[in-house]
Amino acid sequence: MNAKHVIHILGAFLVILGLTMLAPLACSLLYGEEDGPAFIASLLITSGTGLLLFFAGRPQGGTTLLGHREGFLIVSAGWALASFFGGLPYLIHGALPALTDAYFETMSGFTTTGATVINKIEALPHGILLWRSLTQWLGGMGIIILSIAILPFLGVGGRQLFKAEVPGPIKDKLEPRIVETARSLWIVYVIITIAGFIFLLFGGMGVFDAVNHIFCAMATGGFSTKDSSIAFFNSAYINGVLIVFMIIAGMNFTLHFQLLTGNFRAFARDSEARFFLGTILLATALITLDLRLNVTASLSWAFQHALFQVASIITTTGFVTDNFSKWPAFSQVLLIMLMFIGGSAGSTGGAIKCVRIMLVLKHGYRELYRLVHPHAVTQVKLAGETIPPDVMKSVLGFFVLYLSAAVLATISLAALGLDMISAFAAVATTLGNVGPGLGLYHPATTFSEAPVAAKWILSFCMLVGRLEIYTVLVLLIPEFWKK
Repeated sequence: MNAKHVIHILGAFLVILGLTMLAPLACSLLYGEEDGPAFIASLLITSGTGLLLFFAGRPQGGTTLLGHREGFLIVSAGWALASFFGGLPYLIHGALPALTDAYFETMSGFTTTGATVINKIEALPHGILLWRSLTQWLGGMGIIILSIAILPFLGVGGRQLFKAEVPGPIKDKLEPRIVETARSLWIVYVIITIAGFIFLLFGGMGVFDAVNHIFCAMATGGFSTKDSSIAFFNSAYINGVLIVFMIIAGMNFTLHFQLLTGNFRAFARDSEARFFLGTILLATALITLDLRLNVTASLSWAFQHALFQVASIITTTGFVTDNFSKWPAFSQVLLIMLMFIGGSAGSTGGAIKCVRIMLVLKHGYRELYRLVHPHAVTQVKLAGETIPPDVMKSVLGFFVLYLSAAVLATISLAALGLDMISAFAAVATTLGNVGPGLGLYHPATTFSEAPVAAKWILSFCMLVGRLEIYTVLVLLIPEFWKK
């Protein structure tokens, strides 16, 4: 483990993070509100600390070559540091005077979870609101990947960082070099964000609200500038626009890249995309029927809200148009299941991811088939290609670790006094980076009244879920730190 190189890169990361605070600072100055000094102080502290670390760990000439251990440590530590320093504006301004709450809110932002401890969102100044949304937009594609795009100028190789930040089972290589891949992903991300912003403006949403909501939709984050989330706007058009862009954000961004470069067959050939869209259609149909039979006589109301919440939950965005904790138990159970499924690999969404669910189901079917035909030679295939045994083992290991983490965290919350439904739903929504849950922490409430220890446990769940289990948990085994 080369500690100096890790410190060097984390320093560069903090400098960049501090500079991103210029955007909410400019917003504060534009609106003439009182949060400007908080951003100035936060910027100076964050970038100043980054510069100290950058020069303290600066290598003596040559390129900094990173091993896989350094990559995992930098990404995990990077997200933890981002959540601490990113919480400074809340602390200094006083919007969240407690360190635990500021850290929880910022971790929720950078991990695109959307769970909040703020009870009166609309009372916050515009700069703070923009910073909340910006943390999600940066975290959506990965603020680490943003750093990779400029790390060559610092003499740092970025492949191990990218591998740790995007740990999905199957990664499509967009460009021959890792830096070009990061840039391509960000270009696609920005283009789609701009398109969504324009569509929201056409729906009558103001510029400030449109910027914030498209930031959070593309990040599949779910922070809103309104206390009642998307329900505030009461607009079928806005709901429809956000449904489309949430689904886009929940799909593999390599497909969007291929579409923009003229490969229109990519979507049709992608089995994960078909599974993802098929799951949305099936869940929407079932919940629409449940709402129509047990809640409302309006089929259009039932369909609109069912589709929005299904798209919001499976993509792990967390926007809401209705308090689904008041929906029938059948609909609630389906939404909880979607929290575990999540979006596609290579998307900004969280949770287990559709491709892993597909592979686990295929592996389960193969095992049943072998019971009937014990001498048959069968293989797990995806898109016509055989899945290597090491990939399959990694997927199964991920699945077991994910469920194990959910069980342990649920037990921990129950030990703190939470009821079973609240504990389980809180873990499901934070580990899956969704946001709203059930029980005590449903869409109409916040996590502000959760025990302090519970907030730290749930913050850890957000981090583990965003970095897809392995990247964080590997740091906990003693062998990681041995030479």
